Amino acid sequence: MALTGVIRPGYVQLRVLDLDEAIAHYRDRIGLNFVNRDGDRAFFQAFDEFDRHSIILREADQAGMDVMGFKVVKDADLDHFAERLLDIGVHVDVIPAGSDPGVGRKIRFNTPTQHVFELYAEMELSATGPAVKNPDVWVVEPRGMRATRFDHCALNGVDISASAKIFVDALDFSVTEELVDEGSGTRLGIFLSCSNKAHDVAFLGYPEDGKIHHTSFNLESWHDVGHAADIISRYDISLDIGPTRHGITRGQTIYFFDPSGNRNETFSGGYIYYPDNPQRMWQAESAGKAIFYYEKALNDRFMTVNT
Repeated sequence: MALTGVIRPGYVQLRVLDLDEAIAHYRDRIGLNFVNRDGDRAFFQAFDEFDRHSIILREADQAGMDVMGFKVVKDADLDHFAERLLDIGVHVDVIPAGSDPGVGRKIRFNTPTQHVFELYAEMELSATGPAVKNPDVWVVEPRGMRATRFDHCALNGVDISASAKIFVDALDFSVTEELVDEGSGTRLGIFLSCSNKAHDVAFLGYPEDGKIHHTSFNLESWHDVGHAADIISRYDISLDIGPTRHGITRGQTIYFFDPSGNRNETFSGGYIYYPDNPQRMWQAESAGKAIFYYEKALNDRFMTVNT
């Protein structure tokens, strides 16, 4: 599959209540490489990522997400997508190079669900990224849950259809899967891909805007999801649900919380998506099985979100 335009999720900036405590969680428990600390922010990179960073933590009074960034193929794509966003009535800000360390210029826009997104083309390579000549499986032995990459975010808000439409109409994302109330026509969950993954971002219906449900990290196997469960139990990390499997996307998963209350997911698997695949649809009455395939039910805590 030839990827053009928007090619993948690049980074997310999360708000945390205590930066030192959060650094220990993301570095030692999830297993990310600590890149550097700059004032009230800390930067991380997973061991199988080439770029300088993918996770940014910012100390704040309230947990949640500041921004999610997607990488495009080349700098000229930023102008192309800015024009397309403007054509459908979406305001665009141009952010100069260097606003984040090692990152080139960016464009920024908001969705109707009041989430902030950025597109960028250039980021410095990581000093601890994968080898490219006679490469071993890893350069430095992975730690903790051994997360291979930042994978996606699931975001909550009211008009998720309008937000998803921006990604489809202006950025060429595909809707891979939906959760729909067929009686009312309301879309309860929309899963979008810019690649051949089951999803690169998801929007979930919620009565308040600007919320984040979870930040997800990829693991190599179902065995690694079990290993993540062992880490969660050993270090008394707050568990949400799992290990289990999703019906939507088919990913094998476990959900838990960072010390600030941000929900994390580590997962493996999921189907491979191609643009000619028919769109999958789940009915609202099967929502439990769609979200948690084995339990076939949603727990109350899973329905909570961060600001």
